[in-house]
Amino acid sequence: MRYDYLVVGAGLYGAVFAHEMARSGKKILVIDRRENIGGNIYTYEDMGINVHKYGAHIFHTSDKKVWKYINKFAEFNNYVNSPVAVYKDELYNLPFNMNTFSKMWNIRTPEEAKAIIEKQSQEEIARIRSERGEEASTEFEAANLEEQALSLAGRDIYTKLIKGYTEKQWGRDCKDLPAFIIKRLPFRFIYDNNYFNDLYQGIPIGGYTLMIERMLGMAACEDAADNVPEGSIEVRTGVDYYDFVQMADGVIAKPFASVNGDSFEKIVFTGMIDEFFGYKLGTLEYRSLRFETESLPEVDNYQGNAVVNYTEREVPYTRIIEHKHFEYGKGKGTVVTREYPATWKHGDEPYYPMNDERNNSLYAQYKELADNFSGVIFGGRLGQYKYYNMDQVIAEALKAAEA
Repeated sequence: MRYDYLVVGAGLYGAVFAHEMARSGKKILVIDRRENIGGNIYTYEDMGINVHKYGAHIFHTSDKKVWKYINKFAEFNNYVNSPVAVYKDELYNLPFNMNTFSKMWNIRTPEEAKAIIEKQSQEEIARIRSERGEEASTEFEAANLEEQALSLAGRDIYTKLIKGYTEKQWGRDCKDLPAFIIKRLPFRFIYDNNYFNDLYQGIPIGGYTLMIERMLGMAACEDAADNVPEGSIEVRTGVDYYDFVQMADGVIAKPFASVNGDSFEKIVFTGMIDEFFGYKLGTLEYRSLRFETESLPEVDNYQGNAVVNYTEREVPYTRIIEHKHFEYGKGKGTVVTREYPATWKHGDEPYYPMNDERNNSLYAQYKELADNFSGVIFGGRLGQYKYYNMDQVIAEALKAAEA
């Protein structure tokens, strides 16, 4: 079979691109090595609860074009992300706001909170300068993430809400992490627990998988005008790209064809860009995740919130997700997931690019190879080695489809 595009990856980027190309009259083959579509936003049903298999995903954006676009495929509820953080026996609201500061210091006003943060941050800067033998008149420059966080937030917030969580997330001591990871901290001197500042926010009613199915023509959109032409997109899961396409010298052979004789004019690749080129320049680093999901049919409310973060390094998981609260579930039974950060190695799922100086430099070399490898579009977090929120993924896919 001849296809206009082979889309490698049935996640959000691949689904948006495939949908747009199909609507423009192209024939698309979408493959994914996983057995499910949707990539990391895949959801499945358990006891009537839509479970986020690969971690919590809350859609949020201030891009009106993206919001209008995604609403063609899903109706969103009015869920507002308001996580809480647990440190030892203390419970704090996130993001850092007046509820957080009031609980931490028993204060009421923004002026009091600002004064404490300023006092503690200046004390930490003075201490660091003294240890360095540095004059106070010189401009302070943090040497690592710990110094950066202490200089911005002071000792209390750093110790209770930043240090342990960050070290678990990155798998390194804060003293061994670059300062640029925390360029600023989002302090809000109002009593507001809404984690995002975006105009639009919510969870798709019925789960993310249905949304992706509509994009790929596997389920009908509410407005028939938004459907792709019948038969324009074919989806195959459980298909590994490297077993599927014809390879030569570690990369796909040209002209593009599968081992079974299917042919493709162009390819959209949403996997790891270094893997595409056979790691010939070296291996980019990623952080991985491990999930432990537990169904609790006799429990109707496990923790009272969708997301609870655990900020002590001694607690091995970073957060517990209770999925029913994303869609205001009221019935008996619940499903919880513990999320564990993990060091990535070949064969693991890569979730977050490690965008430090060394890896960004290596990615730039791979991008140069990609720019000279005609007929292939590299997209998404892994293809572009960049952390994207869901709305940014959609915007990037639409831009590529319009090019």
